Amino acid sequence: MSLRTLSVVVAVLLLAACSHLPTHPISGTPVERKQQAKDYYRQLPPDAHALRKLSPADWPDFGQQIRKRTELIEACSRSLNYLGKPSAKQFFPMSGISQPQVVESVTAFRELLLSDKNDAEVLASLKADFDLYQSVGCDDRGTVLFTGYYTPEFPASMTRTGRFQYPLHALPPNHVKDPITGKTLGRKQADGSVDPYYPSRNELLTSGELEGLELVYLDSAFAAYVVGVQGSAFLRMENGSVMEVGYAGSNGRDYASIGKALIKAGEMEMKDLNLRNLIRYFDEHPEEFAPLAAKNERYVFFQPGDGGPFGCLNEKVSALASIATDKTIFPRGAVCFLQTTLPVGTGTYKGWVLDQDSGGAIRAPGRCDVYMGIGDEAGELAGHTYAEGQLFYLLAKSATEVAKR
Repeated sequence: MSLRTLSVVVAVLLLAACSHLPTHPISGTPVERKQQAKDYYRQLPPDAHALRKLSPADWPDFGQQIRKRTELIEACSRSLNYLGKPSAKQFFPMSGISQPQVVESVTAFRELLLSDKNDAEVLASLKADFDLYQSVGCDDRGTVLFTGYYTPEFPASMTRTGRFQYPLHALPPNHVKDPITGKTLGRKQADGSVDPYYPSRNELLTSGELEGLELVYLDSAFAAYVVGVQGSAFLRMENGSVMEVGYAGSNGRDYASIGKALIKAGEMEMKDLNLRNLIRYFDEHPEEFAPLAAKNERYVFFQPGDGGPFGCLNEKVSALASIATDKTIFPRGAVCFLQTTLPVGTGTYKGWVLDQDSGGAIRAPGRCDVYMGIGDEAGELAGHTYAEGQLFYLLAKSATEVAKR
């Protein structure tokens, strides 16, 4: 997520990791109350798939146009770059879909976009030559909660000053993670063994063991916290330059939502949860931030970046062309179609995207995060993205034969 500037509104970023939406009475419209009563984080039953193949009669209306065609072509190329790496094979099959099927499908979709066919002709080809699978959603009826995320821009300094006091830290030299999955395994000991225990966020920040690993300093503890939740940021340095930082690893602990804690305590209602209100709240109650933040045991380490922002595939993500889903149940890099309400245009939004990212809060078939871009304007869009919809995955019919080879 992102934002430090007070003018930007963020949506559910800091709430998103709750396993259930609040069950106590919540004000709002009947639709809001109905949505908030659903468990968008409901897990799949054992051995169940997140995707269900649709008959042609049940396909959604794709609309009349293909949004962001150039960006989609580039996003397809990035997915194919990832899928062509040997390390990608270990994550398939997923929900019954193989790596060759996704490769063939993304390739075929990209070739259609590159062809001389107009949008109507491309959409007709999709209906003729592809199969469509739908996420079972949170209710086994396809209901998915869509939220938005983006990359923040915060003021920062390379040195600690009176204004800039709150560091982002580089990866400790004794940090050990799986070279393929990136999963945190623990800390290397002097004898070469790996201790699986990793201190919590609060332990790391108060023990002094991160001293000397300060990568850059921000001017707000809350801003540093938000960047840690987001996992990446663009930083406006005092000399006018821009520094990009990205995820380098974590302590492997589970994430806990600061927004959920405020809602549970009765200090804020979900409909009021956005960055502006959170900043105002902690400005008025600064003594409450540290205790609440300490309940989140997860801590993220950073490294200088370039050419990002990057998703979990280590490929660049594109605004309104990349989404984040639960990569333990959905196929990586696949072509998707989403139908929901986004704060762009009017009415129902229908668009094609690539599944190229994940998130600690985006778990279960009933959740999807839409990437909105970089900076304040993107942050405002992300902050106003909160709607139900449907999520579909596109697979070329010819890919079935590819998978059998």
